[in-house]
Amino acid sequence: MLVHITGVFTPEQATACRAALGRARWIDGKTTAGPAAARVKQNAEADLTDPEVRKWSDAVRHALAASKAFMATALPARICPPSFNRYGGGQTYGVHNDAALFEFAQAGGSAWVRSDLAATLFLNAPEAYDGGELVIEDTFGPRRIKLAAGDMVLYPASSQHGVAPVTRGERLASFFWIQSMVRDDARRELLYRLDGAIRRLHQTAAGNPAAPDLLGIYHNLLRMWSET
Repeated sequence: MLVHITGVFTPEQATACRAALGRARWIDGKTTAGPAAARVKQNAEADLTDPEVRKWSDAVRHALAASKAFMATALPARICPPSFNRYGGGQTYGVHNDAALFEFAQAGGSAWVRSDLAATLFLNAPEAYDGGELVIEDTFGPRRIKLAAGDMVLYPASSQHGVAPVTRGERLASFFWIQSMVRDDARRELLYRLDGAIRRLHQTAAGNPAAPDLLGIYHNLLRMWSET
């Protein structure tokens, strides 16, 4: 399931984040990739040890927690600290697969996240650069995605994907992985569609007695399928 979530960041937040990243320390993106991915990866990543970068990583997490659309779609159990990447001057990321597990530092030690979902939060306007589409392979072939600043795409981390070369300007984005309470993508999609149907029913037929029945079915399915 591939889902476009609008307005995770406001335009003002996206502008402030870009300005902060312009002052940040950056490292070669190859240093955070495995051997296979490093061979096809050409980008830079903001140094998460930089306090300003950590501040904006936390800001992404706060924005996610406030997004009802994200919470309903991802059903998050754990989220990797959001990182930031930059592409320009022909840089690209060839087709690759994400790792199944990611380790990250936290207070008192470290934790592991199973990468059920991957996310890209776009930080600059699509007209600010040429190329740079996120290319995701799905059942019906490649999907090329380039969203407005502040919008995000969620997709199964098991999908092969890459970033097309940026031939003009600069592409900035935040990226991260989510461990969902429901690891199976097909089950997550059913819950997402059922949740959407219940919301539409409340909006168009308030008081319809089917709504509480459907809500009960939703929570019983979530109870059956979730892992906490």
